Amino acid sequence: MALSLAFTPAVSSAAKDAGRVQTDLDAGWRFVRADVPGAEKPGFADGSWERTSVPHTWNALDGQDGGGNYYRGAGWYRKHVTPPRTAQGKRLWLQFDGVNTVADVWVNGVHLGQHRGGYATFRFDATDALKPGRDNVIAVRVDNSAQADVAPLSADYTFFGGIYRDVSLVAVDPLAVRMDDFGGSGFYLTPREVTAEAANVDVVTKVRNSSGAGREASVRTTVADARGHVVAQATSEPQQLTGDADIKQQLGIAKPHLWQGKADPYLYHATVDVLDARTGRVTDTVSQPLGLRESTVDSDEGFFLNGQHVALHGVNAHQDRLDEGWAVADRQRDQDFDLMDEMGVNALRTAHYQQSQHVYDLADQRGYVVWAEIPLVNGITDSAAFRANATRQMSELIRQNYNHPSIAFWGIGNEQAKNDDVTNGILQSLADQVKAEDPARLSVYANHKGGQDAVSGHADLAAYNKYYGWYDLSAPGPGPWTDQLHAADPARKIAISEYGAGGSIYDHVENSTVKPPVIPSRVHPEEYETFVHENSWKQIETRPYLWGTFVWNMFDFASDGRTEGDTLGRNDKGLVTYDRQVRKDAFYWYKANWTTTPFVYLTSRRWTDRTTAATTVKAYGNGVDTVSLTLNGKPVGTPAASPDHIYTWPVTLEPGKNVVKVTGVRKGHSYTDTVTWTLAQ
Repeated sequence: MALSLAFTPAVSSAAKDAGRVQTDLDAGWRFVRADVPGAEKPGFADGSWERTSVPHTWNALDGQDGGGNYYRGAGWYRKHVTPPRTAQGKRLWLQFDGVNTVADVWVNGVHLGQHRGGYATFRFDATDALKPGRDNVIAVRVDNSAQADVAPLSADYTFFGGIYRDVSLVAVDPLAVRMDDFGGSGFYLTPREVTAEAANVDVVTKVRNSSGAGREASVRTTVADARGHVVAQATSEPQQLTGDADIKQQLGIAKPHLWQGKADPYLYHATVDVLDARTGRVTDTVSQPLGLRESTVDSDEGFFLNGQHVALHGVNAHQDRLDEGWAVADRQRDQDFDLMDEMGVNALRTAHYQQSQHVYDLADQRGYVVWAEIPLVNGITDSAAFRANATRQMSELIRQNYNHPSIAFWGIGNEQAKNDDVTNGILQSLADQVKAEDPARLSVYANHKGGQDAVSGHADLAAYNKYYGWYDLSAPGPGPWTDQLHAADPARKIAISEYGAGGSIYDHVENSTVKPPVIPSRVHPEEYETFVHENSWKQIETRPYLWGTFVWNMFDFASDGRTEGDTLGRNDKGLVTYDRQVRKDAFYWYKANWTTTPFVYLTSRRWTDRTTAATTVKAYGNGVDTVSLTLNGKPVGTPAASPDHIYTWPVTLEPGKNVVKVTGVRKGHSYTDTVTWTLAQ
C-alpha cells in the first residue's frame, strides 16, 4: 500500500496489538462489462462472470485502438470476503484507491454510498453491513459514461473505466484517527519557519470516538529521522471525547535536515498514536512522510526551494500503459521514474488529475517538485452539482496529498474553453479554496489562450500551454511570446506548462527544419519532434523569469479519438514510447542538457534504410572533452562547434551498409555509440 495511506506499527508493543489492520482485497473478483439488474444482491448468481483481480479496467484494448467509440457505460464487480472474528468491535472501512468514474458500493445488499470522480481515494464505513467470521459479498457498480456534474467533461485522453487501483479493508478501533476526511490520512503536518537552525511543525490530528460512550483520549506525535532516531515528540493533554476533535500540536526540530529536491530529498517520518488516556493503551497509529522545506516563486528569478534557486526541468505524465490502460502496477511506476531520472527531470506535473499515491511517494523519495491538479479540463457545467464536484475533488486532492513534501503547486484547472463569468467564477472559487485549505502552497492554472486573459488571473501562478512549431506556427518558439508577456506584466509569475510535438519512431525526414507536418497528419517525423524540442529548450533556458517548464509529454498515451500519427488512438508527443521500450531522440537532447552524465548518442538511428547518399550525421553529447566520428571505420572531419551539446558532420554514404560510430573521450575514458544505415544500391 502507498506510504501516505499506509500504517506502521506504533512504538509500543501494546500498539502492535491495538493498531489498525489493513487487508488487501485485490484478488478474487468477478466482473461483467454490462449493467446487470439485481447484481448488488448477496445471492445473485455471478458464476458466469469473468474472474479477475484489481487493478482492472475494461478499456485496456478498446480505449487505445483509435476507434473513438470505446465502451463508456456500466460494469459490475463482485467479491466474497470473510473478515476475521478479531475484527468484531472494530470499525470496518472499505477503501478504494481509484475507480473511474462513478462508483456505487454495496455490502450484503446494503448500499454504502456513491463516489463521483475517477481519481481519488474514497472510503465507506462498512461496519454495520460486514459480519466478521462470516461470508460477505461486496458488489460495486462502476460507470465511466459522461456525467454532466463530474469533472472532467472531456479531455484529450481515454477515460478508462473500472476499479483500476487497489482495494482494501481497514479495521480500526472506535477511538481512532478519522477515516472520512475526504479520503485523507486525518493527520496533517505543516512545516513553519524552516531554517538551517530550526523548524517548527504544526500538527493537526483529527480524532473520532465512535464507541457511543465517552472516552478520555490524548495524542502522542513522534518525529524520527531517516535512521529512526527520535528528534521531536509531544503528547496532548487528555480530554473527554464523545465524537470528533481536532487535536493541535507544535513540534520543534533543531538543526533540521532540509528536503532539498533532487539535491537532497531527505525525509523524516512522523507517527501519531491515539491513546486511551485511562488505560494508556494505543488505539490507533498513523505514519506520514515529513519533508522540511519552504518554496517560493519570484516573477523575475523563478522557483526557490529553501532559499536556493532551482531551475525546474519538468515533464507532464499520464498514468496509462500499452494494453493495460490505467490498471498499472507500482513496479511500472518505478520504471517511469527511472526513465525520468535518467533524462534529468526534476519536476513533474501529474496532468490532468490526481494519480496513485505511489507516484507522490516516489516524488518525495527522489526529490521531484510536483504540480498536482484536479481534472477541470476543457469545459464546465453551469450547475451547483458540478461546482460541488469540483470543490470535492480539490478537497480530496489536498487532504490525501497534504503531507507530501514534493508537492509545491495545486493545479485548479487546464485549458478552459471559455473565458466567461461562469468559468472565472469557478476558477476563483477553487483558488480561494486552495488558500483556505493549504496557504503554505501556491495555486496554478494552465491557460492555452491569451497571456493576460482573466482565466489566468485567479491562481497565484500563471502557466501557459504553448505549442510553437506544432499547433502554432506563428513564431519560431516560445521565447519572443514569453518576453512580450513578461514585459507587459512583470509582476506575473509565469511558466510554460506544456510544449512539444508529435514524434513517430517510424517516420523520418532529412531536413527537419524546412516544413512541419500538416496537423493533423498520419506522418509525424521523429526528426521534426526533435527540432521543436531543440529550438524550444534553447529559448527557455535563457529566460530565468520562467519559474518552470514542463514538456508535453514524457510518455506517449492513449486518446482513443485521435486520428493522427502512425497509430490511431494515440497521442505521440511523448519522449518515450507508450510501451516504455524506446527513448526517442528528443529524450537524449534533454539528457544532454539536464544531466552531467557522460555519453554520446547518434540521432536518426532508426532511419536505417536510406535513399540519399549525402546526409548529415548528428550526435548529442555531454560530459566529454572531445567527440569524433568514423564512417565505415574511416575518420570524418572535426564536428561543428557545440556550445549546446549538438555535434554534426556532413557525410556521403556508400551503397550498401554504412557503419556510423561516434566516440566521446573524457579523461581517457571512451563513450561510443554505433548505428548501421543501408543505402539502396
